[in-house]
Amino acid sequence: MNELFKMTAHQVKEGNFNKAILAIGSCEAHGQHIAEGCDTLVSYKLSKQIADQVEGMLVLPPITVGYSGHYDSFPFTLTLSYDTTTQVIYDIVESCIRQGIDHIFLMNGHDGNIAPIEVASRKIKEVYPQAQIAALTQWWVAAGDLLPKDTFEVWGGLGHAGEGETSIAYHLFGDWCEPELATSVVPDLPEYLDIKWDFSELTDTAQTGDATKATAEKGKMMNDAIVEYVVKTLKELDARGWKFK
Repeated sequence: MNELFKMTAHQVKEGNFNKAILAIGSCEAHGQHIAEGCDTLVSYKLSKQIADQVEGMLVLPPITVGYSGHYDSFPFTLTLSYDTTTQVIYDIVESCIRQGIDHIFLMNGHDGNIAPIEVASRKIKEVYPQAQIAALTQWWVAAGDLLPKDTFEVWGGLGHAGEGETSIAYHLFGDWCEPELATSVVPDLPEYLDIKWDFSELTDTAQTGDATKATAEKGKMMNDAIVEYVVKTLKELDARGWKFK
């Protein structure tokens, strides 16, 4: 038992946890075919699998709403401000430190949370230099890098509710998806420039990439690759006491 919101205080105490994992998600349209809580569901389900294989890791309740202002033109978007998202992450990590757990892994599921994670983590390190924070801010990119290059058919599997994200959704919570509504929208973006878009400028379906190429089998491959990598890396960090020199 390692999910905090299902545990009694006695069980937490007896668990002797020395690390915590925090899933950070969102609630917003993922095309017309994936549950709006996709980012939270994926990051939390991955977090649970990771914690089940890493000794002493407590699974914190997920952050279910992040910064999603850039998706606000599609229903039904819930969003916090950047400052609020940053502060929520900071406050939860600080709570863990006050409770005696100062090794935190942040499992992010949403692009809008990347900047708040960076700022919150830097602020924590300024105040609590003994804290150790690791983050996987883009599992969707990492999965593509970890898997064989021919795994995905379009755009390297990328996109919001694209081939990769749709695939892992089909694998993890297929009952909450409507595959018949999947679309394919690949925007024409510059290769090296980072365009600061509003999502409505890229798509009319709240989806980018090619969700029609998604399969649960590809999703399982992504799931397994991410869990294996993070578990292996956390065990290596534990073995060397999270020392980097």
